[in-house]
Amino acid sequence: MREFDLIGRLLRPLARQAKESLGLEDDAAVLAVAPDRELVATLDMMAAGRHYLDGDDPALVARKLVRVNLSDLAAMGATARGILLGYAARGDLDEDAARRFVEGLGRDLEHFSLALLGGDTISQARGEVFSLTALGEVPKGEALRRCGARAGDLLYLSGTLGDAPLGLAALKGELARREAWIERFYLPSPRLSLGQRVRPIAHAAIDVSDGLVADAGHMARTSGVRLVIDRARLPLSADTCRLLAEQPEWWTRVLTGGDDYELLLAVPPEGRDDLMRAAQAARTPLAWIGRVEAGEGVTVRDEAGRALSFAHPGFVH
Repeated sequence: MREFDLIGRLLRPLARQAKESLGLEDDAAVLAVAPDRELVATLDMMAAGRHYLDGDDPALVARKLVRVNLSDLAAMGATARGILLGYAARGDLDEDAARRFVEGLGRDLEHFSLALLGGDTISQARGEVFSLTALGEVPKGEALRRCGARAGDLLYLSGTLGDAPLGLAALKGELARREAWIERFYLPSPRLSLGQRVRPIAHAAIDVSDGLVADAGHMARTSGVRLVIDRARLPLSADTCRLLAEQPEWWTRVLTGGDDYELLLAVPPEGRDDLMRAAQAARTPLAWIGRVEAGEGVTVRDEAGRALSFAHPGFVH
């Protein structure tokens, strides 16, 4: 399949409902932004063998690509508007694989009420690489940042931690297969509604993509504070609780594995009630997992209050 066949036959239908895409007939999209709004843009890439496994269903690859980008928008409290796609595949584009990829892409664009606004497709000597740029908007001056945490803030985490990295371990044969873990690895849930609702409440936010310890470290470094996390408070699924009770050595993977795409929030104590109301409205569970102190770095304490150490705090790109 040639580039223009892919665009004309498969991708153009995903753009028809968005006037900004210009029907994919031009080399760029045109977006209007209201004077009281700001544009938020993010880009993530996924490469075969690096971010997904060889032989993975292209539809799942496409859906994960959409979701990890939307998670970045969620962390800034943004409303998503549309996407730009980069599609690089080996040799002549495999029509069956391309069709499955576009089916998955279209499914999630419909689910999240988004449109394809443009992009590019190429063939290359080997390997597949996909990139996606997600565009969103926030009220002017109100974007959530990772750098706003203050001493005295409380730390909250959405959803559950560790299911996605354990899903990857199961896919690699390191653990017994658990479908719930595997689904979390392939199909994270971007917390868009939660991010928008906590925007006026939280001092800082970051999505947990590289691992809780690593991403907490990013928040601590950019904010100039120390984050203290109590392991006993971390929200875990029933499957993960059972695994850790039997094989506690998997705690390291849960804390550093990444791919969970939950939101880590720093919230002032006086904002607790508003935060919980926002979480309830967003239908997203939230757990209080620690606090922000003066200092630097990240401290994770076990159930006895001992500080844990990690050779590798998270995923390295």
